[in-house]
Amino acid sequence: MSNQRTHYVTTSDGVTIGGTVHGQGPPLVFLQGSVGDGDLDWHAVVGHLTDRYTCYLPSLRGRALSSDHTDLRTSRLIEDCAAYVDSVGEPVGLVGWSGGGYFAVGVAQMRPDAVAAVAPFEPGILTLIDEAEKAVVGSALTRTAELAAAGDLPAAVRAFLAWPFNDQEIAALEDAGYTEAAARYVPTLLNMLQQAMAEGHSAVEDPAALGAIDAPMLVLQGADTKPFFTTCARYAADHVPNAQIHEIPGAGHAAPLTHPEALAGALAEFFSPAQQPA
Repeated sequence: MSNQRTHYVTTSDGVTIGGTVHGQGPPLVFLQGSVGDGDLDWHAVVGHLTDRYTCYLPSLRGRALSSDHTDLRTSRLIEDCAAYVDSVGEPVGLVGWSGGGYFAVGVAQMRPDAVAAVAPFEPGILTLIDEAEKAVVGSALTRTAELAAAGDLPAAVRAFLAWPFNDQEIAALEDAGYTEAAARYVPTLLNMLQQAMAEGHSAVEDPAALGAIDAPMLVLQGADTKPFFTTCARYAADHVPNAQIHEIPGAGHAAPLTHPEALAGALAEFFSPAQQPA
């Protein structure tokens, strides 16, 4: 990546949200998933985009360059992301992966003048989880918490990854060093998910709120992802007026890490100035 620098914003409750910035060109902001941080999640993708775009990689509070805070509610995290987008100073293309895809949809609703276009990859809409999936998630979270309490954070993050990713993806993440690097964030991850469940239903996924999004949307999904994430992607695409859906061949939920070039190609085409309304 070329010309790396950093960009920070202070939120309304005094938290510093920081991210590395790479490249030159129209601004794209990349929102991380639940497990890692901005650089861990997106470095492979933005390496294919920095010759055309300025890529901002903010991390959630308590991760990487961002300061920590006990408030990790979903609504608070979306406000953090919106503050970061605002701080860029011009309309941005907004990308998000999994939980970050959900945040991206929320920011597009909150800041219509600041988001020129939005591309969520398999946005995690937890209210769409059915009873069978809820049992799988519950089991993964219980095991993650047990291993974290025992002090084995690498094993704890592996236990969590067994829910969104398949065995082949997990092996690829291990080989890339992602699992080891993300292990330090397990306590923050568990706290964040606990607060998300306590906060309950969000207005982000309400059909009326989705229907009010004016920005063009490219909903991305892996062709070989798990059924829950296909459901999430299609739900978003079905309810946003100016949305289209695009599959990454051969990819699952870990596409930003396993299929970065294909994902970057789809993003470059979608965010191309020629593809966006004047």
